Parts: sequence; structure tokens; C-alpha cells
Amino acid sequence: MKAFYAYPSSEREVVTAIRSAHAALGESRRGLELRLWEQNEICGLPLTDPIFEHIRAADFVVADISVLNFNVTFEIGYAIGHGKRVYLTRNSNIKRDATTIDKIGIFDTLGFEAYADADGLIRLLNGYEGSGAIPVRRLLNLKAPVYLLRTPQSNQAMLSIVGRIKKSRLGFKGYIPDDEPRLSAPKAIDDVASALGAVVPLLPLSFADAEIHNIRAAFVSGLALGMDKPTAILQPRTGPAPLDVRDIVKSFDRPEDIADIIGEFALEVTAKLQADDPLPLPKGTFLADLHLGDAVAENEFQTLGSYYLRTDQYQRASRGEVNLVVGRKGAGKTALFSQVRNQKRSNTSNVVVDLKPEGYQLIRLKEDVLDYLAEGAKAHLITALFEYVFYLEICYKLLEKDTDRHLRDAALYEPYCKLQSVYHSGEGAEGDFSERLVGVAQNLVDAFKASYGSQDTGQRLNAAQVTELVYKHNIREVREALSAYLKFKDSVWLLFDNLDKGWSSHGLTDGDILILRGLIDAARKVQHQMQRDDHNFYSIVFVRNDVYQLLVEASADYGKESRATLDWTDADLLREVVRRRLVSNSLPETTSFEKVWLEICVSHFRGEETSQFMIDRSLMRPRNLIKLIAHCRGFAVSMGRQKIEEPDIEKGLKAYSLDLITEADQELTDILGKDTNLIYHFIGEGREFNRSRLSLIFAGAGIEENRAEDVIRFMIYYGFLGVAAQGGVRYIFDVAYDMKLMQVLLTKAGAEALFVLSPAFDAGLNL
Repeated sequence: MKAFYAYPSSEREVVTAIRSAHAALGESRRGLELRLWEQNEICGLPLTDPIFEHIRAADFVVADISVLNFNVTFEIGYAIGHGKRVYLTRNSNIKRDATTIDKIGIFDTLGFEAYADADGLIRLLNGYEGSGAIPVRRLLNLKAPVYLLRTPQSNQAMLSIVGRIKKSRLGFKGYIPDDEPRLSAPKAIDDVASALGAVVPLLPLSFADAEIHNIRAAFVSGLALGMDKPTAILQPRTGPAPLDVRDIVKSFDRPEDIADIIGEFALEVTAKLQADDPLPLPKGTFLADLHLGDAVAENEFQTLGSYYLRTDQYQRASRGEVNLVVGRKGAGKTALFSQVRNQKRSNTSNVVVDLKPEGYQLIRLKEDVLDYLAEGAKAHLITALFEYVFYLEICYKLLEKDTDRHLRDAALYEPYCKLQSVYHSGEGAEGDFSERLVGVAQNLVDAFKASYGSQDTGQRLNAAQVTELVYKHNIREVREALSAYLKFKDSVWLLFDNLDKGWSSHGLTDGDILILRGLIDAARKVQHQMQRDDHNFYSIVFVRNDVYQLLVEASADYGKESRATLDWTDADLLREVVRRRLVSNSLPETTSFEKVWLEICVSHFRGEETSQFMIDRSLMRPRNLIKLIAHCRGFAVSMGRQKIEEPDIEKGLKAYSLDLITEADQELTDILGKDTNLIYHFIGEGREFNRSRLSLIFAGAGIEENRAEDVIRFMIYYGFLGVAAQGGVRYIFDVAYDMKLMQVLLTKAGAEALFVLSPAFDAGLNL
């Protein structure tokens, strides 16, 4: 039988008794091969290697705890973790620091035997058989795979460690001194055993309760290493550098060092997590064959339905509970538009009128007509125009849908012919919606010029004149014929998207807002008229939220409009968007995001969990996140890799960042009315800016001083800049895209306001 004896070499009374007992046991118990700590051959080897080797080879381990000793406690933990029975002894002649031992909590929960001299120790060792090792459970806690030993009091290093673990998106649990004053050995054994890895910080001896904490740290470190778990033992560069673990402890000077240490640790834990529960992949090269879908909804209408995430906003829209869907560019408005449209179309008794004017802004109408009308007449004209257009479009859709059916259905024939007659008696025309809208608007312009001329003569039209100008035939007749025909239908859905295509954020004119207001009023008016006739009629307008905000500012009553805000603030929802796309590649639908993500991408990059790293650079927009992943995947596939590695993320991030810079610069050009290349003037300028530095950068790009605030507002709205506030950085998506709230933060900061560049732009600006 083999045994290993760990003991503090600094205590002469203990060392003498152990050496004497060792010599006597060689005669009295020849079947026991007891190896002492000093007998390790360590020349040229890491000190831990022979210790680990002899503990692993031993049938049991004896450890002397007469004095508190980091090395001995570490070896006790290692032996227990490795499944060895540990026999604790204590020399009763040594004064016991009962208060400290009681605070630590480990040894009295393990139990120990006392001796007074070598003879007493010989009797103990002769009578011990080395059986009954502490059982170590093997059930893993995959929701909290990291065990963290917290320090008795918080400090900057502890804050950095916790922050980096959170950044790695690894769940963690562990010992919290505030909640549990004493560390129970059995509980620590169970908790470490259920984890996949452990993080153990050491305290400098000058810190309060450092001795207590470091003994606990020694025990936990030993347990984790004995169980063969990834273990990050961290200490400041100045120490305490314990002897037994000096070869495996990681030292740090700066928070960046902690980030690197936790980053390496996270990679190990994730690899272990993946190895313990592998995902069966389809045959072939999964990454190369992977179909992520398109970042632009218009390009994936045919496939989007198979992986579309039906959010609460979608559910509300599909139930007809909202009249407006508002969201930023890339937030998924068009995707929601297409899915509501497809879902309603699946019922052939429904009528779905989906209108996408493809960027037409009614410019001629604004320039040739609106400028010459009184404000009230302008609003009335636009509302009347869209009411007229909507009725005609619904008629057109019905006539197109039932072209053949009315010939086979006697009940439909007469109402269909009536509707057809009414439609063609006015401005009903063929072609797509954009062409028909252009035609109606142009006819209106021509009629206005013919009646009132092209010069501003002070002409102010009344409601009757506007009605006469817009309608080419009796609108009531159209409405009645349409209502009569809709009795044969279940419901009507009027969906309007793309009205704001080409509009720049915060660069809209009063005419643009007037057109949007008229469109919404007209849709609401048509809906109310049809619902009064007992028809299930719903209208939804899809618009950017910055445009909607301007509408609210111009017309306070629009804040009461029922709407669904399609802006993203929850990172887990964005992960679900990606997960659905990934598992649509012949994987089980219930596959978790974490499992499939680790099949296509390394778990951590620069110490951060990779999906969170990418989400933090997506400006919280699904389109951007899909673009970034696609860029990284493209580089990985080109290099023949099985998954996205760190170099691929580096290159993909730069390509994606350049895309963002180009898009932001284009939008800024729309606002300013000239090309300044302002975004590119931030190259090499760092990440933080006060107003003075921004003014210098703006001046270098030729931005007029009176436009500076407009440019700052755009950069905040776009997500290019955040505002330092309340001990952190707030970007527009952190405040639910509320520009008023961001403005309040700036106002409170005053001249001391600090602006921070979004990390999404770092790579492209070579920072």
C-alpha cells in the first residue's frame, strides 16, 4: 500500500515527529510505503508535477494541519478531487488559532486526529487502513459551468474577474462569503464537482482576511485540478505566489491581463462543454454547406417563413391589434410585413393588399401642388388622395384574385361585374402599384395646373374643391360596390411598406411628414368605413421609428396610435433569430443556440463569448448580425476551416465594419446634402471624444458649425456614438431608441459630455 504525507516543513516539532514516525513505520508496517513531501525529485521539473504524480500513485494521503499552510491545503484538495482518501492529523502541542480555523470552515467539516509525539502518530498511522474516500458526484451543472470563489470583500480585481466571466456568457456559481461565512468542505466538493471549471483569485497578504481566503483558495484550486477541470488561479504580480502552485498560477498587473486569463479559461471550459455533449451534424462540411439566409428580407421571401421568429410584435400585427409597425432600418419591418402577408394569404377567403411603392416619394406632388395650398387643404388633399388610391387598390386586388372564379360562381358574377365597371370608369389601370400611384399623382398635378395654374396666386382650396380635384368619379359608388363584394370575403388586410425608402433619418421635410400623416389617416378612415359595414378590415403601415417620432412631434395625437415597436434590446432574442437559421440546416428544431453555435464558431474571442461579441457590434439589428456572421463564415470557408476561428472573426469584423461606415456615411450625406466623408475623418482619432474634439473633426470635414448638433444627433441615433453616463456608456438601443432620453443625458452632462465610438466601427477605422 502506498501513501503520501503532506505537511508544513516550517514547523520543526511537526517535521521531527513525522520523520520519526516514518522511520519507525518502515519496520512496524512493512506493507506501507509512505512517501514524505521532501522526497520529491523536483530538479528541472515544475514543482507540481512530482506532487501530483505521487498523490495519484498513492492509495491514500496523510496531511498534517497543525498550522495553516497553503501548500498542504492545496494537496488535500487535489487528493480529494482525485478520489483519494485523505487522513488529517494534527500535533496537539502546536497552539491552535481556533478563530481563524473556524472562519475558514474546511478542516472541522472534514475531521482530523490529534497526536502529541511520534509514538502517538505511529499508533494513528498503524491503525489507519486508507479506506472510505469521500465520494465525488459526477452530475454536471451545465447552466452554471463555472465555480467562482469570491473574496471576502470586493476589490477591483474581483470586479474585473466577475465582469469578464459575464462577458464570456458562462453561467457561474460558487462561494459568497457574505452569504456563507464558512466554507463547508462537502459543499465545496459538490459544487466544484458539478462545474466544468473553476476561477480562484488569490489575495495579497496586505488585504483584510487574506490568510483565510487564500487557504480556501488553496483547497478549491486543489479540488478543481484534482478533478481535471480547467482552473484559473489568479494573483497580482507581487504575490503571494504559493510554492506548490507557482507553476500554474497566473499573475496580472492590469484589467487587460485578467481579460486574457479569463478568455483562455473560457475557451477551455467551452471546449469541455462541447466535448461532453456533441451535436450530431449532417454529413458533409457543415460550415461550408451552411445556409444562413439573406440579411435583406426582400431577398429571402421564399425561405424566410421556415425560420422566422414570430415575436410578440408579429403576433399583435397578425391579430390586427396595431395600425403601425415602427422600427429602424435592418430591424425586420419588411420581414414582418412579408410574414403577416403570407400568413393571411394562406386563407384564400382573405384579401391581402400589400403595397410597396419602392421608394417613390411623391416629389412632383410636393413641388407642384402642396406648396400652393393652405395647411388644412394640404392635409385634406393627401388624405383624400390615399383614400382614393386605397379603394382603387383593393378593387384591383379583388378583380385580379377572382378573374376566373366569378365565372364559375353565380353569386359572385353580378357583384364582380359591378365592381369591375366602377373600377374602370375612373383611374383604374394595369401595372404595379408604383406605376399606378405615379399615374394618379401625375393626373392630380396636371388637374391642379389646368385649374389653378403653376404660380402661387394665393389660391386656397376648400374641402369641396380638393375632393373634386382628387376624385375622377363618385367615391361613394366605389365604396358601396366594394363593400357589397367584400361580403363574400373573410377579411381584408391593407399592408403598406417602403413609403420611407430613401428618406434620410432626421432629414425629412414637412412635406414628407405630411404625406405619411395623410397615408395613416386615409388607412384608418378606410378601415373605419369598412368596419362600419361589418367587414373584418385591418390596415398596417410599416415605417422607420425616427420618422414616426417626427410624426408624433408634429401631431401629438399620433402618440396614441396603436403600434408595435420592432426594435431590439434583448440579445437573447437576436440569438434566437440566428439559432432558427442555423437549425434549419437539417438539425433538430430543439437544438439549443449554444450547442449549434459552437459547431460553427470558436467560443471566445478577445476574452468575450463570440456571439455576444458580435451582437455588441451589430447595433442590435438582426440584419447587421447576420451580415457579420456571414462575413466571418466566408473567410473561414475560404481557408478550408471547419469552424469560424479567431482570424476569421478579425477579418470578418473589418469587412463588416467597412460596410457600416459606408452606410453611415451615405445617410449622413443625405442629411447634409453634400458628401463630406465625415465618418472617415474619425480614423485614428481614438474612441472617446468631448465636444471640442468633435468640433475639430467636424471642421476638418468641412461641416458648418450650425450643423454640428444635427450631425451629433444623427451619429447617436445611428449608433455610431454613445454617451458616457452613470458609470457606463449608453447607446441608443440601451434606452429603447428614445432620442429624447439621450438628449436629456447630454443636457445633464453639459460641456462635460463625453461621446464614445461604437465598437462596431473600430476595425473599419483601424483603431
